[in-house]
Amino acid sequence: MSLEVIMPKAGVDMTEGQIVQWNKKVGEFVKEGEILLEIMTDKVSMELEAEEDGYLIAILKGDGETVPVTEVIGYLGEEGENIPTAGGSVPAEAPAPAPAAANTDDDKSDDAYDIVVIGGGPAGYVAAIKAAQLGGKIALVEKSELGGTCLNRGCIPTKTYLHNAEIIENLGHAANRGIIIENPSFTVDMHKVLETKNKVVNALVGGVAGLLRSYGVDVHKGIGTITKDKNVLVNGSELLETKKIILAGGSKVSKINVPGMESSLVMTSDDILEMNEVPENLVIIGGGVVGIELGQAFMTFGSKVTVIEMMDRIVPAMDAEVSKNLRLILERKGMTILTETKLEEIIEENGKLRIKVEGKEDILADKALLSIGRVPDLEGIGEVEFELDRGRIKVNEYMETSVPGIYAPGDINGTKMLAHAAFRMGEVAAENALKGNHHVAKLNLTPAAIYTLPEVAAVGLTEEQARDKYDVAIGKFNFAANGRAIASDAAQGFVKVIADKKYGEVLGVHIIGPAAAELINEASTIIEMEITVEEMLKTIHGHPTFSEVMYEAFADVLGLAVHSPKKK
Repeated sequence: MSLEVIMPKAGVDMTEGQIVQWNKKVGEFVKEGEILLEIMTDKVSMELEAEEDGYLIAILKGDGETVPVTEVIGYLGEEGENIPTAGGSVPAEAPAPAPAAANTDDDKSDDAYDIVVIGGGPAGYVAAIKAAQLGGKIALVEKSELGGTCLNRGCIPTKTYLHNAEIIENLGHAANRGIIIENPSFTVDMHKVLETKNKVVNALVGGVAGLLRSYGVDVHKGIGTITKDKNVLVNGSELLETKKIILAGGSKVSKINVPGMESSLVMTSDDILEMNEVPENLVIIGGGVVGIELGQAFMTFGSKVTVIEMMDRIVPAMDAEVSKNLRLILERKGMTILTETKLEEIIEENGKLRIKVEGKEDILADKALLSIGRVPDLEGIGEVEFELDRGRIKVNEYMETSVPGIYAPGDINGTKMLAHAAFRMGEVAAENALKGNHHVAKLNLTPAAIYTLPEVAAVGLTEEQARDKYDVAIGKFNFAANGRAIASDAAQGFVKVIADKKYGEVLGVHIIGPAAAELINEASTIIEMEITVEEMLKTIHGHPTFSEVMYEAFADVLGLAVHSPKKK
């Protein structure tokens, strides 16, 4: 089977790269690790190595071309092998692939499934259950564990670790609150931590399996791929006939081609959640959500953590003021954060890592975590040609692909790579696959959260984005003036509200502080329901609660926050 060569994402905000030159020609044999081509971005130049032995069977993007990240730029494969039909434009000299057969429901037998879902992650299992609730005969194919990345290797394991970190932080505050613990030093038993994490994950995976059984969904274990006549093949042998397909393949870890990255001491986010030790020195490559969350967890467990980020701030998708505040808090707790820093090379020596960065001293570490984001997993495409957008399956507002009758919700379309967005996309895809395209996935107000200590959350526009389009008013209120936060020893951070001055329309809400991931849902509802600032102030919030900070921040937009000193 051919191997895609893609434009790598060498930084959380990198959107495109330029091909400097291909070092191999079509038809030439390439050994694993041999340099295929050189690329350049505004921040980094790098050489891209072959991931395995093979012949260069196609070059889709030539020297000098600028290409979006994750887009397929070439293929490696067997000598004389034809290139796949879904990985990008076909070279002019190659014959155009035949389109998928335009089968209709009438072409299928009475025993055919109404829908076969490929992928049992948040988009896939929710789509399967929703379709079954609507009366469909449904099958689901999953190659690994039900629940997908979020449940098995992402959100849930990470939050389990962060709760341990929260316990440790609370113990550190105990003496100040009159709770005297004898011999207050602690150690972290990572074997027990892993056992707890696995127990949590297994309970939730079992819950998903039970839900699917209760709704009569047939679950098949294996790799599902789409055939040219729009059925699903499991493990290359078992054929599932179906009227519609929902392709919810999810995503996989993104990698970069930096010398030394192949060291076994360099982990992905999948690997670190199986690590049974607390490294003395841990380097995080990438200051995005996952890197910062796991960095804080292991810092609290006892690691000396250094974060390397190419951009000018950590979690760069968040509001700049929130990002700055989070950095200050993490640095006070002991994390070293290097922004605007280019990673040059990783050298393994004497069982440790020497990490070379541009313009700074080498960093010594026991382990490193590569955490630069995720890319769609297109393994399930099979024999069907889809329209792609930067390596992602392009879908319309109904979650339908360019191939009628095949839907692609979740990470695989790259629209919003969040589990809760995938839930909604999965529901929409199921509804439309069974009942016809009428249900739309509105994702622009999807809240996002970072489960650091304190938490960070956001919905809508950042201040920078809003000022580009509107005459804005800003309201802000600090948790330091909130009774519940002070009583809970959690008085860090603030709520920030961005509104349009003319109409009072709420454009965005940004939170750093206790329970931010919970509070943001109120803000999301307010914006979705088009409640203005003045209308929100007619509500009553319970006291003492963290949510009062939200109310006061809205009041501050109009200069009416009762618990803020009078502004001069």
